[in-house]
Amino acid sequence: MKKIKKTYNYALWSALYSTLLSIVIAVLSYLFLLNSLGVITIVIFGIAMFIISFFVIQYRAEHFIYQRVKKMYEDISILDVNDLKRNKVTTDVEALTKSVQEYVEGKSEEIANLTQRDSFRRDFLGNVAHELKTPLFTVQGYILTLIEGAAEDKEILEKYLERANKGVERLTSIVKDLDMIAKLETEGMKMNIQTFNIIELIQNVFDLFEMKAKKRNITLRFDRVYDFPHLVKGDIERIEQVLINLVVNSIKYGRVGGITTVSVEPYNQHKFIIKINDNGEGIKQEHLSRLFERFYRVDQSRSREQGGSGLGLSIVKHIIEAHNETILLKSVHGEGSEFSFTLEKAMK
Repeated sequence: MKKIKKTYNYALWSALYSTLLSIVIAVLSYLFLLNSLGVITIVIFGIAMFIISFFVIQYRAEHFIYQRVKKMYEDISILDVNDLKRNKVTTDVEALTKSVQEYVEGKSEEIANLTQRDSFRRDFLGNVAHELKTPLFTVQGYILTLIEGAAEDKEILEKYLERANKGVERLTSIVKDLDMIAKLETEGMKMNIQTFNIIELIQNVFDLFEMKAKKRNITLRFDRVYDFPHLVKGDIERIEQVLINLVVNSIKYGRVGGITTVSVEPYNQHKFIIKINDNGEGIKQEHLSRLFERFYRVDQSRSREQGGSGLGLSIVKHIIEAHNETILLKSVHGEGSEFSFTLEKAMK
C-alpha cells in the first residue's frame, strides 16, 4: 500500500487539485445560474472529474517521462534501450533514478570486464612474443653463423648445433605449455578420474629427475618411510604433471646442495595434502600473490637462465582447481618454500 501511494503520489495530488478546481467552477456555476445545478450533480461531477483526471494525468506523466528516459538510453551508449520497460517508468522519480542507476552500474561493470580482458590479452600476447623471441634469436644466430662458414670447423659445428637444439627444446616447451593452458582456459579439462597410489607416483617423479637433481647436488626425498600405499582419486597423468612442475621448480630454484622433501599428510577426514618443501632462497612476500600468474617471474634474469616457459605454476593451479581441490603456497625469503595441494582420499 505504501508503494502504491508513493508511486502514484504525483497523479493523486494532481487529480485532487483538478477536482477541487472543477468543483469550485461547478459551485460558481450553480450560484450564477440560479440554482440550475443540484448538489448531487455537483458531487457526481466531482467524483467523475477526480477519476478521469487521475488516469489522464498518470498516463500523460508516465508517457512524458518514458519518452525522455528512452531518449537518454538511446543517447548513452552504455545503456540498452531494450532493457527499458515501460512498466518500470512511473512518476516516482526516486524509483526511476534507482532503476537507471542499476542499469548504469551493470553496464559499467561489463565495460570494466571487457577492458580488463583486453588489457590481459595485450599483456598475454606481449609475454608470448617476449618468451619466444629469445630462443628464436638464439637459434637463428647459431644457424647463421654456421651458414657463414663456421660449419667447416667440426668442433664449432657440434657445439653450435647442440646450443641451437637447446633453443629449439625451449621453444617446444613454451609452445607445448601455451597449448595446454589455452585448452585449460577455453575448452576446460576432461578428467580421467581413477584411484592410484600417490606415494608410488611421487617416487616415479623422483626417479625421472634424479640426474637433474644430482647436477645441482640436490637430494630428493620423502619426509619419512611410507610402508603403506596412500590411495587418492584423480587424473593420474594430470597429477603427475603437477608433481613434475613442482619438483622441477624446487630443483631449479633450490639451493645448491639443498634438499627437496615431499610429504603426504591427512588434511581432513576425506582428503590428503601433498607438500613439496625446499630449503632454497624462498620468495619475497610481495611476489606470493602473483606467483601463479602466467609468465610471472620473481627474478627475470635468473629464470631465463634456468629455462622453462613461465607457465608451469599457472598450469599447476588450473589442474588442481579442475579437480575441485586447493593449492597453497608458504614461503619465507632466505629459508625456502612449500607448495602443497589437496587430493581426495580413495575408499579402500
